[in-house]
Amino acid sequence: MRNKRELSQEERDEILKTLKVRFEKNMNRHKDLEWTKIQTKLEANPEKLWSLYEMEQTGGEPDVIRFNEKTNEYFFYDCSIETPKNRRSLCYDRDALEARKEHKPKNNVIDVATSMGIELLTEQQYRELQNFGNFDTKTSSWIKTPSEIRELGGVLFADFRYNTVFVYHNGAQSYYASRAFRGCLKV
Repeated sequence: MRNKRELSQEERDEILKTLKVRFEKNMNRHKDLEWTKIQTKLEANPEKLWSLYEMEQTGGEPDVIRFNEKTNEYFFYDCSIETPKNRRSLCYDRDALEARKEHKPKNNVIDVATSMGIELLTEQQYRELQNFGNFDTKTSSWIKTPSEIRELGGVLFADFRYNTVFVYHNGAQSYYASRAFRGCLKV
């Protein structure tokens, strides 16, 4: 991932085309929304477009899930069928990364999400995503963990098995080749 939060014209065109095709292919995720309004808002917010590009580059396949009329915000979630491939094998946060004595992962999900300008899905958002398909049937995704749990050394992750969303816990220092994180971007 790049630190520079600017896209070239070619990258802007590429991500807008990708998002439009995905939007049109998955109308069940956003039945009453219009792509032209979303595109106008994205073009007015180049930093948000950069974040969507990063979500795409790391395997997230972002798509619009809903619109909040009160805040005038579109919500993009990672909609890849399995947890994003290029965000796997990361522990939860910087404290967990620094606490590992050996076999440290390359990074942590909180810092990666922050560098991308996105937030981890909450449990509620993860459950909402599952209304639009069966996600994480072979993998799992870290989700935003309440501070009370994190302060005790734990973190949460979720997956979808047996037609049910399961939410589990792990130690924050854990990391797995089949677990990444799903993000949310508000535009």
